[in-house]
Amino acid sequence: KLNIRTFDLQLKHRFNIAHDSRVVQRTLIVELVQDGLSGFGEATESKYYHKPLEGIKQAIEAQRALIESYDDQEPAEFWEQLNAQLEHNSFALSAVDVAIHDLYAKKRKTSLSELWNDGTHRRAPLSNYTIGIDPIEKMVSKLREFPWPNYKIKLGTEEDVAIIQALRKETDASFRIDANCGWTADETLRNAAVMKELGVEFIEQPLPDDDWDGMKKVFEDSPLEVFADESIKSEADVERCVGHFHGINIKLMKCGGLTPALRMIRQARSLGMKVMVGCMTESSVGIMAVAQLLPLLDHIDMDGPLLIKNDLAKGPVFEDGHVHLPQGAGIGIDQLLVE
Repeated sequence: KLNIRTFDLQLKHRFNIAHDSRVVQRTLIVELVQDGLSGFGEATESKYYHKPLEGIKQAIEAQRALIESYDDQEPAEFWEQLNAQLEHNSFALSAVDVAIHDLYAKKRKTSLSELWNDGTHRRAPLSNYTIGIDPIEKMVSKLREFPWPNYKIKLGTEEDVAIIQALRKETDASFRIDANCGWTADETLRNAAVMKELGVEFIEQPLPDDDWDGMKKVFEDSPLEVFADESIKSEADVERCVGHFHGINIKLMKCGGLTPALRMIRQARSLGMKVMVGCMTESSVGIMAVAQLLPLLDHIDMDGPLLIKNDLAKGPVFEDGHVHLPQGAGIGIDQLLVE
């Protein structure tokens, strides 16, 4: 049986980035109930990707018969059927695909991470904490409020260098910059030269997602590594990022779930690129799905639960950047904390 519920996640601070500003993150939870077990998945609303919550819900509802026909097939096999119907809405596809994966692993009484274990044991990367755009004094205040070993700093203002200089005075932590398409190629190269000296690790999506010529120039000349975000939406974009980015930031909702995300990780590795997985201010339901990929990644951005007041489930415990996951099968969520 398919259940769909919607919620408003209240943010602790207004979240400002180069192309959006919000105090509430609307989200949708998919629950698939079978044999006394529940598989959960999540999709958040996105103005940038033109995915209103009502549209996500309608897309899932339209495929209720197909979704409720699921009978323990391999998730990757069932994804092909789902994708044929939900290809136009990767957010809806992702929520259902994660729920299918969760249910599949729960039936086998194992976590997804254990199910995917290839015998290698990698040290899981530390998760960053995001500081959204604000006046400099407000950004400094948010950093002081949350001491952390590495921060993602949202930029795309006329004071970007001054922001990093001010934050650097407060901490020795590592900085990662996310310009959310807010810079030009020349601006990126100028900023990168200064920011490298200020302890910045890498820059995420400095240019608009379609400026491939500009990104080639940045890739060749930047003293800092650059990671794709808005430029990498699906599996088809991975190969195109070669020679334009040093790594990619995969987001489950953009690519359509865990099934394509796993393939994208393998493909990026084979092409010599680094891999990061990010979040879209989900609750712990979505974040626990992301967490299953931790051993496969170079970098992780899974601070969604740290940014909201009303989490929907018991999820990871964050301690000085380290992520401690609750024990459990599937994605590790057995029930929601809200009705």
